This record gives sequence, C-alpha cells and structure tokens, in this order.
Amino acid sequence: MTAIKHALQRDIFTPNDERLLSIVNVCKAGKKKKNCFLCATVTTERPVQVKVVKVKKSDKGDFYKRQIAWALRDLAVVDAKDAIKENPEFDLHFEKIYKWVASSTAEKNAFISCIWKLNQRYLRKKIDFVNVSSQLLEESVPSGENQSVTGGDEEAVDEYQELNAREEQDIEIMMEGCEYAISNAEAFAERLSRELQVLDGANIQSIMASEKQVNILMNLLDEALKEVDQIELKLSSYEEMLQSVKEQMDQISESNHLIHLSNTNNVKLLSEIEFLVNHMDLAKGHIKALQEGDLASSRGIEACTNAADALLQCMNVALRPGHDMLLAVKQQQQRFSDLREHFARRLASHLNNVFVQQGHDQSSTLAQHSVELTLPNHHPFHRDLLRYAKLMEWLKSTDYGKYEGLTKNYMDYLSRLYEREIKDFFEVAKIKMTGTTKESKKFGLHGSSGKLTGSTSSLNKLSVQSSGNRRSQSSSLLDMGNMSASDLDVADRTKFDKIFEQVLSELEPLCLAEQDFISKFFKLQQHQSMPGTMTEAEELDGGTSSRQHNAGTPLPVSSEKDMIRQMMIKIFRCIEPELNNLIALGDKIDSFNSLYMLVKMSHHVWTAQNVDPASFLSTTLGNVLVTVKRNFDKCISNQIRQMEEVKISKKSKVGILPFVAEFEEFAGLAESIFKNAERRGDLDKAYTKLIRGVFVNVEKVANESQKTPRDVVMMENFHHIFATLSRLKISCLEAEKKEAKQKYTDHLQSYVIYSLGQPLEKLNHFFEGVEARVAQGIREEEVSYQLAFNKQELRKVIKEYPGKEVKKGLDNLYKKVDKHLCEEENLLQVVWHSMQDEFIRQYKHFEGLIARCYPGSGVTMEFTIQDILDYCSSIAQSH
Repeated sequence: MTAIKHALQRDIFTPNDERLLSIVNVCKAGKKKKNCFLCATVTTERPVQVKVVKVKKSDKGDFYKRQIAWALRDLAVVDAKDAIKENPEFDLHFEKIYKWVASSTAEKNAFISCIWKLNQRYLRKKIDFVNVSSQLLEESVPSGENQSVTGGDEEAVDEYQELNAREEQDIEIMMEGCEYAISNAEAFAERLSRELQVLDGANIQSIMASEKQVNILMNLLDEALKEVDQIELKLSSYEEMLQSVKEQMDQISESNHLIHLSNTNNVKLLSEIEFLVNHMDLAKGHIKALQEGDLASSRGIEACTNAADALLQCMNVALRPGHDMLLAVKQQQQRFSDLREHFARRLASHLNNVFVQQGHDQSSTLAQHSVELTLPNHHPFHRDLLRYAKLMEWLKSTDYGKYEGLTKNYMDYLSRLYEREIKDFFEVAKIKMTGTTKESKKFGLHGSSGKLTGSTSSLNKLSVQSSGNRRSQSSSLLDMGNMSASDLDVADRTKFDKIFEQVLSELEPLCLAEQDFISKFFKLQQHQSMPGTMTEAEELDGGTSSRQHNAGTPLPVSSEKDMIRQMMIKIFRCIEPELNNLIALGDKIDSFNSLYMLVKMSHHVWTAQNVDPASFLSTTLGNVLVTVKRNFDKCISNQIRQMEEVKISKKSKVGILPFVAEFEEFAGLAESIFKNAERRGDLDKAYTKLIRGVFVNVEKVANESQKTPRDVVMMENFHHIFATLSRLKISCLEAEKKEAKQKYTDHLQSYVIYSLGQPLEKLNHFFEGVEARVAQGIREEEVSYQLAFNKQELRKVIKEYPGKEVKKGLDNLYKKVDKHLCEEENLLQVVWHSMQDEFIRQYKHFEGLIARCYPGSGVTMEFTIQDILDYCSSIAQSH
C-alpha cells in the first residue's frame, strides 16, 4: 500500500500541488471486481482545500487516473455501518449516497479517522459521523507530535495551526521593527529569544512580588469557610423542624386522596347503575303487550311491535366489561330471554293460524273464478299479512328457527292453494281453447294434463286434385296437427291468441305480487345481484339445509335472494308444467299456434327480464320459451318433411302445388303475427328453411310430373312464389324473390320455345338447308342457283302454308297450352303473347333470308305479320 501511495503522490497529486494524507482500497457495494482508491488530500497553497478523490487504474492497467473529486465541505454524513463489530462497509453522503466496501477494516478506520481530523481542523461545518467507534474520533490533535494525520511518514499536519488575524498583525509589526527580519532570519530569531528571556524573568519577579497578597487571600478564605459552617448548622436545625411538618402534610394528603378516590368510585358506580337501569329496564306496558297483546287487531299489532323492538334493544345493549358477572344482570337477561321465547311462540302460532284462515277464505272465492279465465286476487291476503312484517323482521333477528319454520309452513300451505287455483285456471283455459264444456269432456281433458284422448282425424297425405279449391285439399301447413284444416280459420287462431295472452297476463302480476310480498313480509333482499346456485338437495327443501344458523343469525344477501327464488319455485311449482301442457294442447290443436305462442312468450320474457332478469317469473318464462321455440322449430321441420312426402296425381294437371299456396298463407299469417315482435330473427330463419324446401320440392314435383310439362309446373309455381314475395316484401327473402323471378322467366321462355316448336315445319326445314349452304361457304345471293333451293322449290314450300292453315295450327296450339295451364295462376294470356312474339320472330327471320338469298325474285309469304296478330287475337277471343 505504501508503494501505491508514493506512486499516486508522484503521478497524480504532486503535479496538482496536492498532498496525499490517507488512502483506502475500495469497491462499490455489490460490485466486487471493480476496485478503486479513495484518497484524502489537501492543497499545498493557501487557502487550503481538502478533497476526497476517487482514483482507479486505466483500462490497460499500466497507470492510475483521477476519476472524480468531491470537496470535503460537501460531505454531510460518514456512516461506518457498525461501531462495535468489524465491518469493511461504509457510506459517504455527498449530493447522493455512495456505498463502499474497503479491502480491510483497518484501512477503512484509518481513512475515517483522517476525515474526522481534517474536518476538525479545516471546516467550520461539522460532518456527522454515524456508527463510528469513539476511539477513532479524537477531541483534539496532540501538539508536539511529529506525525501525520494518518500516523504515516508524511509531514505533521497536526503541528500546523493557522494564525488568526490579530496574531498575523502582531508578527507584521514586530517584523517591521526589525529591518533584517527577512534577510537574516537567524539574527531575528536570536533577538526574539532574548526578548523571550526578558519576559520570563519579568513574569517570575511578578509572581514573587504577589506572595503577600496570596497569603491575605488565603486568610480571607479560611474565615469564609467558618461562616459557611455556621450557616450549615442553622440550616440543619431548620430542616429538622420542616421534617415533622412534612410528615403531617403527607398524612393529610393521603387522607384527601382516599376521600377523592372514594368519591370517584361512587360516581362511577352510580353511572354504571344508571346505565343498567336505563338500558335494561323494560316498561310494564311492553311486558304486558308481549305476554298478552292482541295480535289480531291493528292497535294490538302496533303495541306488540313496539314492545318487541324495545325488548330487542334491551337484549342487544352493549354491556361493559364485568356487567355480565352481576347476578341482577343475569336475572334480567334470563327474563328477557323467557319473554322472547314466549312471544316468539305466540307470534308463530298466531301467524300459522292466519295462514290457515286466510287460505280458507281464499279457497271460498275459487268458485266464482271457475268459469272465468281469471286468477283470484291475493292482494287482501297480502295486505292483512303485511301488518306483521315488522314482527317477522324481529322474529328473523331474534329466533331464526321459528322464522324458518313459518317460512316452510307458508310455502307448504300456499303451494297447495296456488296449485288448486292455477290448475283450475288452466282447466278453464283449455276448455275455452277446445270449445268444450267441463262436463262433456269431448276431448278427454283429464284434470290439468291437457292431453286429448278423444278421436282425432288422421293426418292426410298431400295429393294434387283437379279441383282448384285449395281449402278442400289436405294442407301441409295448416294440417300439421291432428285436426283437419277445414276446422281451423283465422277466428280460431285469434281466439287462441287472446286466450294464451290472457293466461300470461294473469300469471305475470300474480307472480310479481307474490314475490314482492315475500320480499316485504319475510324481509328478504331483491334486485341487488345475481342469485347464486344451489344444490339439488337444497332446492328440494327450499334451500334451508345449507343454512345451519343459530337463533338470531341473519342470512347473507346472496342467500336471502336464493331464498326468494326457492320459495317462489316451491309455491309456484305447478306453473311451468301447466304452461307446457297448455302449449302442447295448443300445438296439438293447430301447429300454427306455435307462431302466436312464440311471439307472446318472447314479449313476456323480454318484459320480465327488464324488470328483474333473475326473478322466478323471468326464469320460468324463459324455460317455457325454450319449449315454444322447440315446437316452432318442429313445426317448420314437419312442414319441410311433408313437402318432401307430397304425391301428385298422374291423371290431372298439377297447377299450383298445395305447399306453395300454403306457404303464401303461412307467410301472410306470420307477417301479421310477428309484426314488431322481439323474435323476428327466428321467423327469418324459418323463412329461409321453408323457401329452400319449397324451391327444392317444386323442382322435384316438376321432374316427376307426367301429365303437365315440367316447364309449366316450374313456371306457374315460381310465378306464384315471386308474386307472394313481392306482395309481402319480406326483407330476408330478397335473394329468393330474385331467384324465383329468374326461374319463372327461364321456364316461361323454355316452355314457349318447346311448345311452339316449328309451326311452319317444311318451310323451316327448307331454310335450315339454305343456312347450311351459307355456312359451307356459298354466298347468300348464289344459294338460289342450287337445284334443291331454287326459287321454284321455295314457292312450292310457301304454297303449302296458306293463312288458313297457319290459323288452324295456331288454334290447336292454343288449345294445347290451355290444357297444360291452370286457371288459378291465369298465365294463359302471358304464355300466348310470348308464343305470338316467338312466331313473329321466326316469320321475320324467314323474310330476311328470302330478301338476302333470293333478291328480286318477288317471292313472299302468303300471310303477313298483321295476319299473325289477327289470328292470335281472334283465337284468344274465341276461347
């Protein structure tokens, strides 16, 4: 280390007029490999500047370089980490904290000691040394020791003391009095020595001269000591006298303290007694109300409610520590407990009787609702019971067991009452739907099962009849149930729609009113968060098996909402199966009813979810909606299946297929039902499936048709489909409407070309030969020189087709088309007009060939275009 110190002094600090006083080999905390040196230095020039310099080796390692320097006056804290144990770590707090680890504890201690000494000598602002041993911090630097600050072999920094301003002034005056002070230092030193000896002699003489005054001073001190002894004796006597007074005052103080303590205890005792009396004393009127109060009258219920609240306050008072050990408090608590038990039993018994009595009164009103499609109103029952709502809340908080028992009894009795009411209600609805009386049981309605057991008409397969009356045919859309289509009409469906809507409209307020009553009467929470799920066992017992609460333990919010849901499920357990039975009956009567039910049920589900998506009503209607949607899908599937099973007559013309006509009726009815409905998307999907089925099966029937040409079947049916879609303007079927129009147009053109054929057959064959010669390369004007196609041959062929023969051929064609086409679609004139246009086109083609191939020959047809128009018009009018 000494060699490094000399090297640093020589290479780094001497060129900068600095002296190196102490050095320590360090590295940054956490970075052991990057070593460097911290050096404490002072400048050789005045004024002296003290610095801490960081020096490290160059990257090549052959010389040292100065990296950074801090002024010692900027150092705020030196933290040695531990003042007792040896620890090489220390921190220097400049503008930021630098953490170092020294190569040895001795080097760290020597460096910190040097910093402390430099701080004591050169800085007015003192540095804070933390966790530094007191042995390293010296109060002053010993004089006369020729050692360095660090104890090394450098010049003694401790011997140097900076002169103050007065000392500097005195030395300057002295040196001015001696001219050779600067030029001859030895002579000046000898003079100063002589003057010092003179001053020492004068000091000794002054001391010897003052001996007499010292003796006089000593005598005076002896006399003063005697006086002090006398004063001490008097003070001792006074102290003895005061000691007895002190003892008496201590006795008086202790007595006063005991009196004050007694008064304080009495005040506290009185406060405790007043607290117990004020908070645990129940008025006699309240006690009497709890024991004998009338629970049937409004005034008695109010008195019992106030008494129960007062009892609850007395029982729930927050006793202070130690109160529960008092016998009177224990007796009062036992008395309160007995009152609570007695009143809880009396209240539970009375409410059970109220449930039974109100149920009997309610059952007596069922007869008047048996013939009307209305449900009995439970509002009076709810209104009477809500008077006990506060008492139920009290019972819930004080005796949860009896509260839970009342809840079960209410659910058991009300579930039986509602089951009778709802079953009778649905019985009336089914009777009104089927148009039977309850006594006749024409359709075999047993109880509320909703099954038809009477004889029903069998499902007829579709067959194409020659008659044009579609209502007399077996229908693929209307005849989807077990009743014939002739028995069903718009009035029947409207009647079913009204009945179904009335059923839902009666059930909805009934469920909402009961749920609101349960929430208010049993003090349960609603509309706060989604209810949790429960196990199957919990659902069977109303959710009570999962709550093993002690008396007075309230339910958490989620469990309370579960309890509402489970109570509603148990009370109205018959609603969902009855609705499903009613839906099955409606679907059995007429599958078209599934459209009405889907719209109505969707609307009521949407309304219920807007009110409370987690309510019993919303959940139940949602489950039933799934069944309705399944029936609707089954209706569409059956329709498509029956399209595929359609059979056509081999002896009569096809005309408009029944399922095409009935699709029109279905779409018209569906559009009127689903107008502004929430489930429009379901109908659009059904439309897509049905129209695809119609398209496929129209083509299938057309391919199988033997009596009617395929093009006629396709043309007439797709024309009917296009007209239906154009009239109804169903947005989701725009592509199918365009497709139907295209198919109609294509098959119309195909039928016209096929049926018209070649009315001038020989003339047509002649000109085909002409066109063949032209195609072989013969010029058109040279065709007349061909032997088989000269002018004479052309005139011979033309003479075979006079106007009379043409008109006769067209008349036969008209009769043929009339046999193919049906009267319902009224396409005869359209087809005839298209044939007229096609015939005229052929006529113009022949005239063009004559003009080009036989120019100037004067050969013309024996009838004109006007003749053709007249023939066609005359034929159409005559038929």
